[in-house]
Amino acid sequence: MLGLLWLLPAIPFASALALAVLRFSRKQVAWIAVGATAASTVVSVLVTIAFLSAPPVAHAYTQVLWTWIDVGGFRPEIAFYLDPLSLIMTLVVAFVSFLIHLYSTEFMIDDDGYSRFFAYMNLFVASMLTLLLANNLLLLYLGWEGVGLCSYLLIGFWYRDPANGAAGRKAFVVTRIGDTAMVIGLFLLFHDLGTLQIQELMLRASQNWHIGSPVAVAAALLLLGGAVGKSAQLPLQTWLPDAMAGPTPVSALIHAATMVTAGVYLIARTHVLYSLAPAAQFAVALVGAATLLIAGFSALTQWDLKRVLAYSTMSQIGYMFLALGVGAWPAAIFHFMTHAFFKALLFLAAGIVIDALHDEHSIFRMGGLRTRLPIAFWTFTIAGCSLSGLPLITAGAFSKDWIIWGAWSGPNGNAGLWIVALAGVMLTTLYTFRMIFLVFFGEASSEVTKRPGKAMLIPCFVLAFLSIVGGYVKAPFARFLETVLPWTEGAHSVPITELVSEVIAALVFLMGVYLAYIFFLRKRAYAAALASSAAGSALHQFWFSDWGMDWLYDRVFVRPLVWFARVDKGDFIDGFYAGVARMNELAWRILSRTETGRLRWYAAGIAAGSVVFIAVVLFL
Repeated sequence: MLGLLWLLPAIPFASALALAVLRFSRKQVAWIAVGATAASTVVSVLVTIAFLSAPPVAHAYTQVLWTWIDVGGFRPEIAFYLDPLSLIMTLVVAFVSFLIHLYSTEFMIDDDGYSRFFAYMNLFVASMLTLLLANNLLLLYLGWEGVGLCSYLLIGFWYRDPANGAAGRKAFVVTRIGDTAMVIGLFLLFHDLGTLQIQELMLRASQNWHIGSPVAVAAALLLLGGAVGKSAQLPLQTWLPDAMAGPTPVSALIHAATMVTAGVYLIARTHVLYSLAPAAQFAVALVGAATLLIAGFSALTQWDLKRVLAYSTMSQIGYMFLALGVGAWPAAIFHFMTHAFFKALLFLAAGIVIDALHDEHSIFRMGGLRTRLPIAFWTFTIAGCSLSGLPLITAGAFSKDWIIWGAWSGPNGNAGLWIVALAGVMLTTLYTFRMIFLVFFGEASSEVTKRPGKAMLIPCFVLAFLSIVGGYVKAPFARFLETVLPWTEGAHSVPITELVSEVIAALVFLMGVYLAYIFFLRKRAYAAALASSAAGSALHQFWFSDWGMDWLYDRVFVRPLVWFARVDKGDFIDGFYAGVARMNELAWRILSRTETGRLRWYAAGIAAGSVVFIAVVLFL
């Protein structure tokens, strides 16, 4: 069964090609697109069963399809590498993508670009699976750029609105900054180690570089640049909130199963390199800690339901980066899995609400939907509780508690990072229950005009179930990953136990729920009074604008670049080429005057030219 591995990306690639070049009815498009992701899911399940029942040597399987390039000893292959890390990632990505595709068949049914939408979605999934299975960094980078292209196409899917096109371009340009750093990192790794095959690269790095090697630190930081771009972490996080311009299923796919988790996978896959570069690994932790706080505060001020969820994603990916940075590698991947379940569910349930209210996005124009959209309410609440970390019940609590404990007890952990992680729990609970109370409780502000069908409800039921039970596989999950990702628990002397840390996190969660209940349900006037005060208004605007990051980048980078382009528009280089163009234009004007239409002049010109040519040949 392991030989079927190549089918995982091949099937959605083939489906994307068919949908792009052939004409199908909407029903046929739905069957092809959903069938492709369903087939990939089935293949991933079969591969998983085969891997678990008869583990390959060294718990890793490599499938080489062909040699891609062979130049001067550089021989990257089109080859796939399967180990516990890539197995878990592909299984989650394929399954969650299938559910989102199924949901999309109904959500997008009235859209003119139905076939185009699913072609992009299938290509997105195929690119992500290629990224996860690649056995070398060049093939990984091909999938990396594939998800970047698809994010641009899907974020700007409704391109007739200029704002949507601008959001797509912004995502493409901002992530391109990180991708440039990553490419430089790949060049550096190949120059020093002579290969881009991931496992061989990690082996050579550990043999040739000592811990703290400047080259290792530089390479790790350059790869981190690519990771923060794709995963929307500081300082390249500004594209993700604007990415909500795309259809809701696109948001679910980007945030739950593809794109933003690519950076997490890249760092986890190259963890040996980061272990050789402690400074770079600690930078990963700092980036994650800062992002989870900044995004959490911003989420508290948003009025657009999807933008709240966007900032939530930035914050939760921040938790994963924090776990990677402190050395709690399996905790980061476990949170990736649980996050995929509850974040996909949050977006799909939000899509039901938005669709039911005739494309209404403002949480302040909703309200009272608890009884009118009961399934959306319960599924959204389950996902919200998992996101916030409702203890002992939801999947998110198990993974987040693991990260919080690792923030102090991990090899690079400390008390400060543990406090930041707990502050993230408070912020997450506040903005999550702010959404729940404003959208589903209180008085109704909008009329429900549409009810979801089975294609939209079934994925929500499945994801709600996984958002609860997914956390109970923590122990076998950790054992399964231990052959790939080490976890050194208790590397620091911590004055508390893991149980005490979990109890404190639970108390912080309960305090957050209580504060949200007071400010956003029982005494909403309190929140309004805080937001309308001078200091509160200024702080609210600052957090709402993503801490002024777009404003800062516009003045530091965009405007100076536009000014320089305008000044440089008439430089001497352009003047030289403009002169060549004018000379050609002058020659054309002179020669065009010879085109008189008089045959005798043409004959005389031919004769004169012949005489001149013969004279040149004879005398020169």
